[in-house]
Amino acid sequence: MKNPQQLQRIRDAASSICEANGLSLVDARFSHEGGLVLKVLIEVPGSAPETGSGVTLDMCQQVSRDLSAALEEFDEIMPKAAYRLEVGSPGVERPLFSLEDYERFAGREVRLQAARPVEGRRRFTGVLRGVDKDNVLLDQDGAALRIPHQDVVKANLVYRF
Repeated sequence: MKNPQQLQRIRDAASSICEANGLSLVDARFSHEGGLVLKVLIEVPGSAPETGSGVTLDMCQQVSRDLSAALEEFDEIMPKAAYRLEVGSPGVERPLFSLEDYERFAGREVRLQAARPVEGRRRFTGVLRGVDKDNVLLDQDGAALRIPHQDVVKANLVYRF
């Protein structure tokens, strides 16, 4: 989906449905995996990723049913092509999206990819220190890095077994 305002309306609807079910929306986005897919990631508020985010199959099914019904009302903004709806847990290597995510998981190890080089690199693994204004703060090998949030292409928690 190319229109960010339309995607935001879908995210707002998904967030409301999650809240009504006692859950939090982690993210909702379209991808192309054997066709168009609307991927919705949910979690139990305050849960730790290493415990599986507290999400059960029943929770995923309920959000999927409720969201499917709600999306039928959004005919004008939904893709005209067929798409699949997938609702699931973000998993132990939970992706980070919002500045709130970076604050919440401060102190945890993360893997991050930037769109532009920061100190000559675009890929980092280090300890997340939170945010400062619109920058993600990261300690990597003793070096303190400030990476503009808008430049973060991908970020995930690192889970060590």
